[in-house]
Amino acid sequence: MTAEAKPFLQVVRGDPTAEEVAALVAVLTARAAAAAAARDGGGPARPSRWADRSRLVRGTAGRALRPSGPGAWRASALPG
Repeated sequence: MTAEAKPFLQVVRGDPTAEEVAALVAVLTARAAAAAAARDGGGPARPSRWADRSRLVRGTAGRALRPSGPGAWRASALPG
C-alpha cells in the first residue's frame, strides 16, 4: 500500500456508528482549520473600538489630569 492509499483514520477497537465517526471527523477538521488559521495569522479579529473596554481606562499619556476638589468646576472648562 502506498501512503496515498492508506486510510486517514483507522478504528483499532470497538464498533463506532457512522454518527460517531462523523463527529470525530468534524472535530479533527475543526482543529486542523484552527491550527492553519493560527499559523497564517488569521486568528480572531480584534474587537471594535466600540466594544474595546480598554477605552474606559483613563490614560494620562500626553495630557494632564484634570484637577479635582474646590474650584475644579472652573478648571474643567479650561483647555488642558
